[in-house]
Amino acid sequence: MTKIDNITPSDREEYCQMATEFYSMSCCDHCVDKSHFENAFDYCLQQNNYAKIFMIRYNGEVAGYGNISFTYSIEAGGNVVLLEELFIKEKFRNKGIGKNFFEFVYKNYPAKRYRLEVTECNTNAIKLYEKLGYKILNYKQMIKEN
Repeated sequence: MTKIDNITPSDREEYCQMATEFYSMSCCDHCVDKSHFENAFDYCLQQNNYAKIFMIRYNGEVAGYGNISFTYSIEAGGNVVLLEELFIKEKFRNKGIGKNFFEFVYKNYPAKRYRLEVTECNTNAIKLYEKLGYKILNYKQMIKEN
């Protein structure tokens, strides 16, 4: 059985380990400094209107984590939930946990649009997202970091 909860202070180490593993996988485009995970964790422990991190448990064991953030889109005509990251530990994959996470988000965070990013090499994730009704956008994404 899948259980999804907001993070608590005791989840810090496990979350940071999983986030490090997530960004170390070959399907990720780039590495992220560990301090970013710690900062995000601290931020999401506070009441805020922009981001949430969830611990995902399966039969009582930590199976992964997911995080979402929120924005508004004129193009979409309403609120948008960005599914920022979804990481399921290898031994828990193919058990419907990813689908359960999406159902949790849809139920608890209704929006006009849900959006996510995926690298082309992450074919298993793409299959799940397509089954859930996601389509590829023909946009190039660009970033400028300070």
